[in-house]
Amino acid sequence: MNIHQPLVGTPQRRVDGVAKVTGAAKYAGEFSAHDLAHGFVVSGSIARGRIRSIDTSGALAVPGVIQVFTHENRPRTAWRDASYQDEVAPPGTPFRALYSDEILYSGQPVALVVAEDFGIARHAASLIKVEYDATAHETDLHRAKAQAYVPPKKRSGITPPPPPRGDAAAALARSPFKAQGEFHVAAEHHNPMEPHATTVVWEGGGKLLVHDKIQGVLNTHSYITSVFGLAKDDVRVVSPYVGGGFGSGLRPQYQLFLAVMAALELERSVRVVLTRDQMFTFGYRPDVLQSIALGANPDGTLQAIRHDAISGTSSFEDYQEVVVNWSGLLYHCDNVALTYELAKIDTYTPADMRAPGAPTGQFPLESAMDELAYTLDMDPVALRLRNYSEKDENENKHYTSKELRAAYQLGAERFGWSRRDPRPRSMREGRELIGWGMASGVWEAMLQKTSARAVLTADGKLEVATATADIGTGTYTILTQLAADSLGLRMEDVTTLIGDSTLPFSPIQGGSWTAASAGSAVQAACYAVREKLFGYARWMENSPLANADLDHVIFVRGGIALTADPTRFVSIPDAMRAGGVKRIEIEETVSPSTITQARYSAYTHSAIFAEVRVDEELGVVRVTRIVDAVAAGRILNPKTARSQIIGGVVFGIGMALEEESMLDHALGRFMNHNLAEYHVPVNADVRDIEVIFVDEHDPTVSPIGVKGLGEIGICGTAAAIANAVFHATGKRIRDLPITLDKLLG
Repeated sequence: MNIHQPLVGTPQRRVDGVAKVTGAAKYAGEFSAHDLAHGFVVSGSIARGRIRSIDTSGALAVPGVIQVFTHENRPRTAWRDASYQDEVAPPGTPFRALYSDEILYSGQPVALVVAEDFGIARHAASLIKVEYDATAHETDLHRAKAQAYVPPKKRSGITPPPPPRGDAAAALARSPFKAQGEFHVAAEHHNPMEPHATTVVWEGGGKLLVHDKIQGVLNTHSYITSVFGLAKDDVRVVSPYVGGGFGSGLRPQYQLFLAVMAALELERSVRVVLTRDQMFTFGYRPDVLQSIALGANPDGTLQAIRHDAISGTSSFEDYQEVVVNWSGLLYHCDNVALTYELAKIDTYTPADMRAPGAPTGQFPLESAMDELAYTLDMDPVALRLRNYSEKDENENKHYTSKELRAAYQLGAERFGWSRRDPRPRSMREGRELIGWGMASGVWEAMLQKTSARAVLTADGKLEVATATADIGTGTYTILTQLAADSLGLRMEDVTTLIGDSTLPFSPIQGGSWTAASAGSAVQAACYAVREKLFGYARWMENSPLANADLDHVIFVRGGIALTADPTRFVSIPDAMRAGGVKRIEIEETVSPSTITQARYSAYTHSAIFAEVRVDEELGVVRVTRIVDAVAAGRILNPKTARSQIIGGVVFGIGMALEEESMLDHALGRFMNHNLAEYHVPVNADVRDIEVIFVDEHDPTVSPIGVKGLGEIGICGTAAAIANAVFHATGKRIRDLPITLDKLLG
């Protein structure tokens, strides 16, 4: 008797793994065309002002140069702001490359050289002479904060801080124990290995095939048709593989506009690839100034929470993310006051970067909780359990599920937390001080409206399709697992199509909602197919399933069997032959339930335990061990899920110890604009990371019980590391990253 063993919930290799390691997978800058021209972007050198003159004659004289585009000769495009606002654009006026002579930030594109090959374009670009009339600029958030303001218009999808509850000021004043301080998190850039690139293939008759580095092909498609006034059917966007995005690919970047503009004007294929330097000339995780204050009773019960944040944004858009709300969510407290303001600086608009706002806001909260635990002489885990929130007090809603308590327990046990000597500087080995720290993490669990198509053919092969992306998370694999399980097939019998604007609707891949959204849509489409298939099997002549219903059969071995007696079996070919069809094709859509949203809040939670070793003489910090216990609902593929958490933890190590986009305020420019000087964790920095998935059954959060994992791995990690550094050294560092000068100073 061969009963089908579910694939979902088991560790499966990536279905796209072979294509990636053999080079068969093509990325946006690798597609070709017979008449492909190459564009090279010329970047501006001042932070604010106007272009007085631009001399392109030297570039145009180079053999092989086709055209040089500037603000003086660029083709006309849409003029309304709304035409340039993409799916996740914040309020304001979106940036428009080569729109006018005005310079809004340093590194802004001022020209595009198009030539027969890349080398010619790059050389010709160096011959362009630009003269500017510079005006005063401001890129220092510490100075700009004097003009901070509450954004007048909310960014879609971003919840402003909730109204105050209770009287935080009075409760804080009368609290016998307090922890408070000023905190700063430095700006960071995403730095995926694949640079941003667009290859536009001119197909004649005004039709374009666009290969774009984007985390959502429909976002690129909508942007192109809106900006250039093209018919929807004249543009197809394809992005089967994305070499890392981390949020940088949520919005169409300026190379897309330039490549499409050039292709339409020249009526030929054009590719534009940004250099690593130019990867620092668009969105970044904003630096944020924060202050936090906690007040507690002697037993550790929180009496007051105050959390204020000022975040930098560009002069032309009001970028917003959720920074302070976590402080009203993670712990029970009757008196909470949260504020979030923006301050305009002369840089490009910040961008969503892995768990935007969450690790930024959770760093001061979790640091203050750790400091409060020391002040109270109380175990940091015990303090968090004392103030455990049983519901979302920001929204006054119950959680769909919450197993953070179990995460604390399992993480502490695996880490060996009970062996911790709580005294700072009490644990050492040789010249190294050893520190143990922990923190909580939390991120939203979301479901977005998504459609998917399933096509079953008579040979027992299944194709599922949705326009979502795979930015390295394993989307191809989990959708294949879900589809195969739905119809009792092998993974080899399933083909998953994504990253194509002609496929059924899917939102951008971000926010950790893709597994829940695309996965639920694929399963819904497959379930509809199997219902139709079962109808054919049940009504075929002399059917062994004639008196059965759908609840009493299983889909297995390429067919349908009675659960109680698997020998009563109908194959897919026989069922479809009986139905007189060669294929079954169905498209289904899933959407979030308004009733569920009104009644419940949904979040993923984690408990992070970190060990650091600090060289007492040199101040070098090494993260030697991390245990991350994650409660994220149903785990579709433990192998790819673990990879997601490890990736997030590595991001957290970078935030805590290394990553910092450094602005020269005199020039108004990010100066460490390469991978030699912008430090990210490398193999030597990443030691033992153990991931624990906490059992969490949640049928409410999504149809497949999934919460999402892309963001939760970074949430709380930097705080846990900072808390471990304090335990090791006795120094509370409130300014990330924690560098040698801050520890030794």
